[in-house]
Amino acid sequence: MIKNGSHHHGAAADERRDGAGCGEPAGPVSSPEKRKRVVRLWCDGCYDMVHYGHSNQLRQAKAMGDYLIAGVHTDAEISKHKGPPVFTQEERYKMVRAIKWVDEIVEGAPYVTTLETLDKYNCDFCVHGDDITLTVDGKDTYDEVKREGRYRECKRTQGVSTTDLVGRMLLMTKAHHSNMDNPDYQQHTDNFGKGPKGHSPWTGVSQFLQTSQKIIQFASGKEPQPDDTIIYVAGAFDLFHIGHVDFLEMVYKQAERPYVIVGLHFDQEVNRYKGKNYPIMNIHERTLSVLACRYVSEVVIGAPYAVGKDLLDHFKVDLVCHGKTEVFPDKDGSDPYAEPRKRGVFRTIDSSNNLTTDDIVKRIIENRLLFEARNQKKEAKEMAVIEAMKKREQEQSDAAAQNAH
Repeated sequence: MIKNGSHHHGAAADERRDGAGCGEPAGPVSSPEKRKRVVRLWCDGCYDMVHYGHSNQLRQAKAMGDYLIAGVHTDAEISKHKGPPVFTQEERYKMVRAIKWVDEIVEGAPYVTTLETLDKYNCDFCVHGDDITLTVDGKDTYDEVKREGRYRECKRTQGVSTTDLVGRMLLMTKAHHSNMDNPDYQQHTDNFGKGPKGHSPWTGVSQFLQTSQKIIQFASGKEPQPDDTIIYVAGAFDLFHIGHVDFLEMVYKQAERPYVIVGLHFDQEVNRYKGKNYPIMNIHERTLSVLACRYVSEVVIGAPYAVGKDLLDHFKVDLVCHGKTEVFPDKDGSDPYAEPRKRGVFRTIDSSNNLTTDDIVKRIIENRLLFEARNQKKEAKEMAVIEAMKKREQEQSDAAAQNAH
């Protein structure tokens, strides 16, 4: 079997492709003319504040074919249709490139997906979530490709949206999880994004419920090989962002054959050293976010804060890395990296990107009014669509009843 990610061309690869990628098991090798060619897929979006919902869309899209191209809109386009993005286009391009199901990205993709775009990049279909995307004048951005039968739909991930994450950050406070009495904040202490005024099924988000199936879908399932270098890093990796990606890429480059294991701290642990109402994403959300990154092989869910003897021996760790951010002492005041330092396997990595989750929260809060307005605008737009859909359904059922008489 050809390993995932290898690019083998020729007859063997064609035979393997036959019937693959569409969820059917590959049957016996068929005649050459029946062999399936490579199916190329197109996904586009703002990919602002890339979260596991975006990654899940790209994962589902990739499963519908063989080669996935992600088109990412410019800051100017997003500002025109939606309001200002949190991240710059350069940051967003880099984030999407780091998602393991993406084969290629197109910078500055047009906001409206046209047949012309699909043809230009030689794509068979475009794939989008089962929510609705409208242009500034209220038109369905996928109208043209739908009419031509070149549209495929994937399931929207329940429990997360950019709008919802922005909402969680707008509720940030200096208070601790434990002593937040304000009902508005109470709403968010469990890190589940139920916006107080969320009516739209796409913006007002329901709980994210983790399942083992979801973790399996995101995990690579690859065991470390004998000649791999096992590298361990630990942290909160909250609101998985470009600072994390740059760090993990540098970690990945520390070895010829890296196998990167990320230890994620439980929510209470993160709150102990970060304070305020961190983490913004709970342990389940952070697990998927990190697993979607192409530089990560494995995740330890709820890793111990001190990187001790047992952990190092259990995973046969060759190298432990930490970024330039401050190392907070353990509960007893000890250095969590004492053991790897003693063994001489500790390395500080400078990714030359010092963006932190705190900085992102600051970006949102400094532009609070802009983002509140953007969230309200999106909600209003979606509610208008829902009303229009209800009206259309009503008209159709009225017409059906009329014809029955």
